[in-house]
Amino acid sequence: MRDLRCLPKGHLHLHFELGMRPATLADLAAAAGIPTPRTTGFSEFGGFSDVIGGILPVFRQQADFERLVDEMVADAAAEGVVYLEPSFWPYAHLGVFGSADAAWEAVLARSELAAARHGVTVRWMAAVDRVFDSSERAVEVARTALRYAGHGVVGLGLHNDENGWPPEPFEEAFRVAVDGGLLSTPHAGELDGPASVRGAIETLRADRLQHGIRAVEDPALVDLLLEREICLDVCPTSNLLLSVVPSLGAHPLPALLAAGVRCSINADDPLLFGPTCLEEYELCRRELGLSDEALAACARSSVLAGAAPGPVRAAALAGIDAWLAGPVASSSPAPSAMPVHG
Repeated sequence: MRDLRCLPKGHLHLHFELGMRPATLADLAAAAGIPTPRTTGFSEFGGFSDVIGGILPVFRQQADFERLVDEMVADAAAEGVVYLEPSFWPYAHLGVFGSADAAWEAVLARSELAAARHGVTVRWMAAVDRVFDSSERAVEVARTALRYAGHGVVGLGLHNDENGWPPEPFEEAFRVAVDGGLLSTPHAGELDGPASVRGAIETLRADRLQHGIRAVEDPALVDLLLEREICLDVCPTSNLLLSVVPSLGAHPLPALLAAGVRCSINADDPLLFGPTCLEEYELCRRELGLSDEALAACARSSVLAGAAPGPVRAAALAGIDAWLAGPVASSSPAPSAMPVHG
């Protein structure tokens, strides 16, 4: 089989702090004088949120975030990622930075250096937290993001629990963002069903959907995805461990691809779920039976659906074509270790 590490790909669904290495979490906890927070022991979103809450206190100084940026970009380069678009909600870290602007300036400056060092194009998604951000605060998040448009911020996302927090109250924030030139990239169709997806498309003017897989439950919604060429940023292991799907075999990614829906493959929160972006590609080949042609199609979508500059897109697409045209190895390489937490 072709080496998936050599397949140029974008990584479009990665929550910044939860992309850190387990060893880094242990180091930061030791420096903070606290036990290493747990990263397992959840099977649904409520328990998952509790685990996240236990991790955030390890961040105490700007250098911690700079280390995360450096390691995140280095890891992306090692996985064959050529375009990286992590999401960031700086309001959890105002005790460190004092303001959202200071937080953005720190991570953007560091990611520019890391990108140049490792040869990975890095852009950022600003996040609205649908549980903690009011509709008014969401507009503030959007306006802050626009101050850094052209300096690394390219999209506005909508995160956290869909159940009880639908997309419609955030219409004004996304109007501000989209009218200002940012991509609309909300979470939808993960914990809630087709209504969440439709609201994100029609109210938030989604360019991409983080997850979005429950659109498969409504054929008319699948048609809408096709009509508007909306990409789904799919995270199979995340969906399994948060009980969105009962098994990997039941995951709708193959059906969505067969219907012609654009999908990218992503890790979501590798610190908590285990697999990296590369390992998710390997899992999709092994467990979901995706062909190299299907995996290459996902890689193309991951390059085209982000905000990579034209030359980066062109080089990546040429690399994907070359990968697919290349020889197939006579024997399968050993799969990467893929710890599955839960």
